[in-house]
Amino acid sequence: MKARVLFLCTGNSARSQMAEGWLRHLAGDRFEVFSAGTHPVGLNPGSVEAMAEVGIDMAGHRSKHVSEFLTQSFDYVITVCDRAKESCPIWPGPTHLLHWSFDDPAGVLDEGERRQVFRRVRDEIAAAIHQSLLAAGV
Repeated sequence: MKARVLFLCTGNSARSQMAEGWLRHLAGDRFEVFSAGTHPVGLNPGSVEAMAEVGIDMAGHRSKHVSEFLTQSFDYVITVCDRAKESCPIWPGPTHLLHWSFDDPAGVLDEGERRQVFRRVRDEIAAAIHQSLLAAGV
């Protein structure tokens, strides 16, 4: 049986979406992967662009509200921003709660700098997935 993972962020526009894309790409045969936001704002084009640079297509992704998942059980719920951690709901069944804090690339005003932050955060998320989920043999 595949382990179920939910990545949770505030807007479900960047960090949680990239985490969903990465884990599905790296180990989708071992995980059922989802993402959601406490206050979804739509998929950020910068996320799509940054992930496309590493060969991951996120064109079919959409922002989802965490309420869509409240009745489902997950093996792991991973918050990827501090505000989502503060408002993370309680999940049914045994769930491992993890917190990874990443900068918000969507909040960077300068467009050239924003692109670099999206790339950096994309790579930091991949490293966290490798270290915390894949290397641990989850």
